[in-house]
Amino acid sequence: MIKSQRTPSWPTLSTTDLPPKDLADALVDVYLRTYECRYRVLHIPSFRKDYDALWGSDTPPDMEFIILLKLVMAIGAVVYDDNYSLRTQSIHWVYEAQTWIAEPDFKARLTLPFIQISILLLLAREAVWVNGALIWISVGELVRTAVYMGMHRDPSYLPHRSTFVSEMRRRLWNTILELALNTSVDSGAPPLLALDDFDTRPPGNFDDEDITAEDPSPKPDGTFTQMSISLALRKMFSTRLAVVKSLNGIGAHSSYEETIRLDTDLRTAYRAVCRTLQDYSLGVSSPTEFHIRILDFLVRRYLLALHTPFYPPSLHETSYAFTRKVVVDTALQIWCAVNPSSDIMTTRHRDQPQSSDPDYLARLAICGSGPLRMITTQVCFLIAAELKRQLQEEDTIGPVPLRRDLLTVVENSCKWTWKCLQAGETNTKGYLFLSLVNAHLEGMMRGIPEEQFPLLYLHAAEAAQSKCLALFEEKVGHGEESIQMELAGINEMTFDSLPNLIGSWDFMIPEQFDLTTADSIYWPSGGFS
Repeated sequence: MIKSQRTPSWPTLSTTDLPPKDLADALVDVYLRTYECRYRVLHIPSFRKDYDALWGSDTPPDMEFIILLKLVMAIGAVVYDDNYSLRTQSIHWVYEAQTWIAEPDFKARLTLPFIQISILLLLAREAVWVNGALIWISVGELVRTAVYMGMHRDPSYLPHRSTFVSEMRRRLWNTILELALNTSVDSGAPPLLALDDFDTRPPGNFDDEDITAEDPSPKPDGTFTQMSISLALRKMFSTRLAVVKSLNGIGAHSSYEETIRLDTDLRTAYRAVCRTLQDYSLGVSSPTEFHIRILDFLVRRYLLALHTPFYPPSLHETSYAFTRKVVVDTALQIWCAVNPSSDIMTTRHRDQPQSSDPDYLARLAICGSGPLRMITTQVCFLIAAELKRQLQEEDTIGPVPLRRDLLTVVENSCKWTWKCLQAGETNTKGYLFLSLVNAHLEGMMRGIPEEQFPLLYLHAAEAAQSKCLALFEEKVGHGEESIQMELAGINEMTFDSLPNLIGSWDFMIPEQFDLTTADSIYWPSGGFS
């Protein structure tokens, strides 16, 4: 019912309706502060010029720019406030863009603005979660569209173009590469890209205003610009691509020696980037806290993905001890990147002066969807698996000393997933499964006999689902009056029709939440056989 309130009809025709200017200003600003530093899509001065002209003109606005603006606002709405109050509106904007881009006059749209809109639509679908699970498929189409337009060839090999056009082509191709790589990790599918598939050079280290000047020169590598975070990721692209190919390539079953080699390469590349970031902090312009934390998160997710396949045997075999340490340490670092106020952070970090800006990364993890949310949930299960193994390895009859930092993460995981539900998430699996994990670990620490664990799970599940149901009923009560008609329709349905409404539970459970195997690293074994 909640989803039906949020979902507009299809097709959703585009309109020129916009929110009040002060709200639009805030949404645009938060988008530029967060997403644009990682995925360079817009030329900010040109965008702002068109944006300001939109409010002061009596002429009908260009629909192409309206669509682009609505996608920017849809993404900005995810981190606009702590409870994602504009969720329904942002979904509507994404539907408008999806309808507009599906129009049949495709060839006439093979332009840079169309590529910008296509990228923003994919980012919005992932953040707002409109068919977000299928982003990898759509990125493939985007890659082929860009190749058809020649964006895989460096502009220096093409007929003479201005610095502005050349740099924008390099920036957009760079963003497309990043999208292709990241969605490959998210989906577990091959990247379908190789380094010899393109010769487009990385963008120059320019601020946006520089590329409109006459024959500009890029700034030195040690100077922080609006391109610096994106360029830092590009420097690690080849290494990350090798990691993804080793994980998701056809028949890819990398040896442990290859995993260690890739680990070394990735750490070496990241250390070089970190040294550059430290040099930036001494200059006039420097990265924000959000820049540093999102970059750290992005790199560590690759490190975690690289070692996770070897984590199950590391719980039993000392030859994989390095992987066990890497997975636990990386999981903790990812948790702290998303939750900087966590109790496990060192006093030195907690006492550092805080920025006056809201914690955009924490908001993005709670309010948004996609990899940031999923990976944060995943690390909670990995840490829980480590705690379980520590309990199993102890042979004392007295109290078992557990790592307090790991235990704090698992204890706080339910609070964190509950915040996601309060912000509008309707999928209860994360909260439910983490409630069961907490119950299982608590039972082990209390020494409860194994035969009592099913009852322990039952009580934890009932409490979790009752709490979620009460929250959802409250949210439905705040919806439109038409919801009563839909509820009446459900009351008239037969039991035979209920499975069609509910859908397949197995289909909805992601692979990382697999509870069916006793050896699952994400779930404490026992009690389900």
